[in-house]
Amino acid sequence: MAEKSFDLIVIGAGPGGYVAAIRGAQLGLSVAIVEREHLGGICLNWGCIPTKALLRSSEVFHLMHRAAEFGLKADNIGYDLDAVVKRSRKVAGQLSGGIGHLMKKNKVTVFMGAAKLAGKGKVSVKTDKGSEDLTAKNIVLATGARARNLPGLEADGKRVWMYKDALQPPHMPKKLLVIGSGAIGIEFASFYNTLGADTTVVEVMDRILPVEDEEISKFAKKQFEKQGMKIMQKAVVKQLDRAADKVTAHIEVGGKIEKQEFDTVISAVGIVGNVEDLGLEEMGVKVDRTHVVTDEYCRTGVDGLYAIGDIAGAPWLAHKASHEGVMVAELIAGKHAHPVKPESIAGCTYCHPQIASVGYTEAKAKELGFDVKVGRFPFIGNGIALGEPEGMIKTVFDAKTGELLGAHMVGAEVTELIQGYVVGRQLETTEEDLMNTVFPHPTLSEMMHEAVLDAYGKVIHM
Repeated sequence: MAEKSFDLIVIGAGPGGYVAAIRGAQLGLSVAIVEREHLGGICLNWGCIPTKALLRSSEVFHLMHRAAEFGLKADNIGYDLDAVVKRSRKVAGQLSGGIGHLMKKNKVTVFMGAAKLAGKGKVSVKTDKGSEDLTAKNIVLATGARARNLPGLEADGKRVWMYKDALQPPHMPKKLLVIGSGAIGIEFASFYNTLGADTTVVEVMDRILPVEDEEISKFAKKQFEKQGMKIMQKAVVKQLDRAADKVTAHIEVGGKIEKQEFDTVISAVGIVGNVEDLGLEEMGVKVDRTHVVTDEYCRTGVDGLYAIGDIAGAPWLAHKASHEGVMVAELIAGKHAHPVKPESIAGCTYCHPQIASVGYTEAKAKELGFDVKVGRFPFIGNGIALGEPEGMIKTVFDAKTGELLGAHMVGAEVTELIQGYVVGRQLETTEEDLMNTVFPHPTLSEMMHEAVLDAYGKVIHM
């Protein structure tokens, strides 16, 4: 079969890969994209999009129970789990289908199959119909990552689940164990707990949401416990004994083993990069703990070969992957490209209450040698009209320059608010700029202003 030549071949059609393909095509490159499963990747099909759709349903369910607080009436409140899941899958399917349209619109050639590097500038694709040999001067690896499976804690899809199982559950958990309290674990714990599952979260670190600022983690833990969750920190699930209708978890905490029975377990203990069967070793690509090693421009060290998104390491976020895709496409097209700075990428967790952050935590800023000024403002001073008084906003500034080093939030709609601080950091905003900005009233965003004022002893409403 004759080789098909392109300027750029992208391997993987997730939020990094398909964006890289579109931007490359916009810049006049002939582009091919190879995807072995779903256009849109994990994010659109089995990750952030369907998960957020589920969490929206549980949020509405939660608010329905609070109807009387708002002077409303809602009787016989209930839910249909199958219908909730069906909506989530419909949302995912609609967006995934949209990616196919975008590929056609931008004249990106799509190959559905498994890709492997076959030498410098060469990609072999195994499809249902046979194989395709592709060539390009530039190749972008965007193969993403998958959930980590720990020995003895492997999912079976029945009583022990990974994220895919939790997104289309075979049953509604009555007593649920969630292993891991990162964004994925906490989001599923929040969803099922809100729908009535007796939920326990086990975290090996000394606090939940360990990448977040310590104050935010502690605040979130109190809120989750108020909602009935049980949180076990500095604890390890050592073993799962499986039966037809239950799982017995052996949990080590404080040097002792506790045995607890659950009807469902969700394992959310991190991810591993999809680096297998790509021909990386033969090409001399360096891989460190399942992630391809790159420089700040996502170059692998092999001429013309780039890696973006989850396969290239933390932070494992769709928006990081997308911006890396744009950057690499522009670099390949000879444009001036700006590297993506991990510390300027916001993280969002769509549990209840929501959590969002950007930049350095207070502890990290101090570790890096900054003299810091810290401001805080509670939701009780603003969110009460919305009916959401539980939350806080925290800002961290460089005391010498006024640079916004970090912002950390927990509470209603903070995943929408965080972008204000993201823009501020991108524009190298100082505390003076933020203080002189007029925030609209009455909005939750006013708390962002107050948290800045508080860092400098000028807070008004507290």
